[in-house]
Amino acid sequence: MPTALERLVWGFGDGSTIGVARTELGRIGSVICWENYMPLLRTAMYAQGVELYCAPTVDDRDTWLPTMRTIALEGRCFVISACQYFKRADGPAEYAPIQGDAPETVLIRGGPCIIDPLGTILVEPDFSGETIQTAEIDRRLIARGKYDLDVVGHYARPDVFKLSVDTRSQSAVTLSHVLAAPTDDEFRGSAASQEAAICSD
Repeated sequence: MPTALERLVWGFGDGSTIGVARTELGRIGSVICWENYMPLLRTAMYAQGVELYCAPTVDDRDTWLPTMRTIALEGRCFVISACQYFKRADGPAEYAPIQGDAPETVLIRGGPCIIDPLGTILVEPDFSGETIQTAEIDRRLIARGKYDLDVVGHYARPDVFKLSVDTRSQSAVTLSHVLAAPTDDEFRGSAASQEAAICSD
């Protein structure tokens, strides 16, 4: 569900897009920006066996890296996070950023990172400019990590906690009883009756 100014661009969302794709590289899922601070959404991803957890963001603060490490440890998955690198010159001329108007002013400083399932930082955030970062991963670390902790498996407490995720497509308006539209004759008859009632008053 879009929030704040995102509503100007994005419409309604629903749980039908909370999924994990099976690929030759492993099970890939994506949670965008501050949705990563939603524990129940993360749990839904873990329950689908996400192995490569993608977390694109615009959050370039120092607090983002510990969040990514937490998710990697919690879900025992690889976390790949990319953050935008954006200078004033990259924006429209009429935009007035609070950071300053000089073309070289950095508005979003980037900081991509890659974390392994045990919380080890494979790629440190780079704030120096536009960059492409890569890392070699060993998916066996996922199994090793889950042997120790599996928050939706052997470490879960289904006797106490339960999460229900509605993955049906949703609509902003649902008509539970659809009325048939009146025919032209019915509409004219109704209008004539109303007019006669008004004249009789």
